[in-house]
Amino acid sequence: MSLARILARLLTGLLIAGPVFSVSAAVPLPPAFLAALEEAGIPPARVAVVVQPLDASEPLLSHNAEAALNPASVMKLVTSFAALRQLGPGYTWTTDVWADGPIANGVLDGNLIIKGRGDPTLTLERMWLLQRELRARGIHHIRGNLVLDTRHFDLPAIDPGAFDGEPLALYNAPPGALVANFNAVTLRLKPDAQHVLIVPDIALPGVALTSQVVLDDGTECNDWKDAVTPRLSEDGQARLVMSGRYARACGEQALSLNLFEPAATFDFIFRGLWADAGGTLGGITVAGQAPSSEPLLRFASPPLTEALVRLNKYSNNLMTRNLFLTLGAEAYGAPGTPEKGARAVREALMQHGVATRKLVLENGAGLSRIERISAQALTQLLHAAWRSPLFAEFESALPIVAIDGTLKRRFNGSALSGNAHLKTGTLRDASALAGYVVTQQGERLSFVMLVNHANARHSEAAQRALLEWVHAGAAGASR
Repeated sequence: MSLARILARLLTGLLIAGPVFSVSAAVPLPPAFLAALEEAGIPPARVAVVVQPLDASEPLLSHNAEAALNPASVMKLVTSFAALRQLGPGYTWTTDVWADGPIANGVLDGNLIIKGRGDPTLTLERMWLLQRELRARGIHHIRGNLVLDTRHFDLPAIDPGAFDGEPLALYNAPPGALVANFNAVTLRLKPDAQHVLIVPDIALPGVALTSQVVLDDGTECNDWKDAVTPRLSEDGQARLVMSGRYARACGEQALSLNLFEPAATFDFIFRGLWADAGGTLGGITVAGQAPSSEPLLRFASPPLTEALVRLNKYSNNLMTRNLFLTLGAEAYGAPGTPEKGARAVREALMQHGVATRKLVLENGAGLSRIERISAQALTQLLHAAWRSPLFAEFESALPIVAIDGTLKRRFNGSALSGNAHLKTGTLRDASALAGYVVTQQGERLSFVMLVNHANARHSEAAQRALLEWVHAGAAGASR
């Protein structure tokens, strides 16, 4: 685009923008961006934007920069930045295991005690590795109880359905000191001649599974997850009922749900994997306190940098909430609490010049109706991260436009592909993007766009228009 054309577009933007926009804007909001907002029915007053070159002290584009808005999952940037600065990239969580009794001939004649410290990376594979380490220490059969110590976090009672009435959704999984497989229980839907069978990946003793799913002979498999409804009830016995319709064309499918509180899910998964490997566990599962002695096994997580990749690229709420609580426990002593976590995050931000006056924290993940931050503060954070020696670790954890994570299918076919690392955020009435964009001229800029409006879910075209304007170098050419 020629400089004359760019200037003409900017002049048009000035005429269109009028007095609606912030007087602090270095250049007007681009006309294509304004048109996309209008098409989506989103008033500019409900949008905040800051675009700033990383080598500049002032923004090129600034609109409603100081408004305190809900950033949705973009709040994960705040928790991630605080964690890198406070804990360091090599930080690891540990899960400690004690044998409360003698071990002989592969048998533990006593209890197995496990103390969790909030490791959010205990996937099925890593649970298997933990158990492999126990077998390597001579334990194949356990005659006593399984004792779980979850006191590293002190949490208020959590209703997983309070946020949006979807208590079984994985994104609503609560945090915990002992969490396995992101608190997910996977059920397999298997159609046979006349029915749809519900088969759990891990045995669920004490849980009654009932399928009321009607098998449909349709030849298309569309939105099958929306066509089936799981319902969990506790009337003396845990009972999971699956109802709805299921097309035979779907074949076998897997559905992962947040069914139980974390310690219960950990118990099911531990026992299931242990039995699959030929082990036995004779006792019951009880809550208890770990001894102060050296553990038989100290099982370490991958480093924080690896956790941040999964946390941010796939916007994992449970991982972020556990990290938030970990920050509090490390900064102010166990047990970790939401209050300690918020205090630790604020302290980390203030130490690096990020404004916290309008910051409101609840769980650090953005799964909240009350969390707030300004586009200006997010810009300060992005620039503080850029100046940090840990910038490479921070940026590499963010989704890459049209390449991976939550942006894999966003803005496809655009010149933006591969040229921006951005964290996404989406709620019913909030949509956000924040991160870094590289222009066609090779200039790097921070980018923040927050939308709080009932039509926020329709803002993708406006996001694309603004990002393409930035990537094309229009902002830089206008300086």
